[in-house]
Amino acid sequence: MLDVTIRGGQVVTPHGVGIWDIAIRGEKIVAVAAPGTLTEDAGRVIDVTGKIVVPGGIDPHNHSRWPLPSPGGGPPGLSAGPEPVSYAALFGGTTMLVDFAVWQPGETIRQSIERRDLDWKGQCYCDYAYHVMLQGEVPPEVLDQIPETIQAGHASIKIFTTDVTPSRRGRKIPHGHIWEILQRTARHGGIAAIHAEDDEIVMYLYDKLIREGRVGFEHVHEVHNALSEDLSFRRIIRLAELVEGAALYMVHVSAEGGVQAIAESRAKGFPIYGETLHHYVSFTSDAYKRPNGQIYHTYPSLKGEEDCNALWRGMTTGVIATTATDGICTPLQVKIQGKRIDDVTGGNAGV
Repeated sequence: MLDVTIRGGQVVTPHGVGIWDIAIRGEKIVAVAAPGTLTEDAGRVIDVTGKIVVPGGIDPHNHSRWPLPSPGGGPPGLSAGPEPVSYAALFGGTTMLVDFAVWQPGETIRQSIERRDLDWKGQCYCDYAYHVMLQGEVPPEVLDQIPETIQAGHASIKIFTTDVTPSRRGRKIPHGHIWEILQRTARHGGIAAIHAEDDEIVMYLYDKLIREGRVGFEHVHEVHNALSEDLSFRRIIRLAELVEGAALYMVHVSAEGGVQAIAESRAKGFPIYGETLHHYVSFTSDAYKRPNGQIYHTYPSLKGEEDCNALWRGMTTGVIATTATDGICTPLQVKIQGKRIDDVTGGNAGV
């Protein structure tokens, strides 16, 4: 006996769209069939005539209960937690969120995951998972925990090639340590999720713009620019190409140079995957000049029209594999509290 039959809807599948019936047993779809051909009894029949039926979406990049820097150096706040974020996600058709378990010095990776579980277990309406985020100069004994972490089901290791802002010193992982991480993920079936920007260019431009008095957040795209993405993508991708079996998931691709770097490596057969964000393909850096322009910002920044077009092309050709939100859900007053290039709140205030 089936638990649920969904009848009469326009069903979206990888193979096309059509009017089909769906059979569900337990938590699995066991059949997608022509109308009227499911003869098995069902505990519940849902008539969705005139509606569209789509698989649940996955947001592969979300930050719930995430520290938010306070302008002026006050104690950090936190973004919304898993309960309201997952509730909102389900209303939009997203049924899984992938957040981050952040390793802190002095912890094991297992302890970091268990600490993150306190935020999520029993407090989420949808499915969830974690990327494991390492930071700084990762000790050898923590590197040696990567195989066990992958075997436990946490297969993606988040890596920053930059500290992002001057107030976040310690996130950047040196390339020697990244090389060690890639060797371990490659040997044990994992993947590295890379936030790639050129740290020297980013920090130089913070210093330069502050020195010149151009500190308004509307200039943030000059700091987190397309050159930085191009250089950093090519360096980290080349490193991965030289580690047999290393796979990369390049998070929040925002510029044409990033798309090109991924495409060139994929054309050579390397397992390099791109993620973009919906607002990178919808807005340019001109949006920062609008009222409450902070609402359009995350890190890296918005770019130009040619970058938007390249991202659309990347999505249609498969160079860009996923679209995410980089969700950091906050009230409007929190999202717009930062006024400077070095304190504007990142993340998309939605999921």
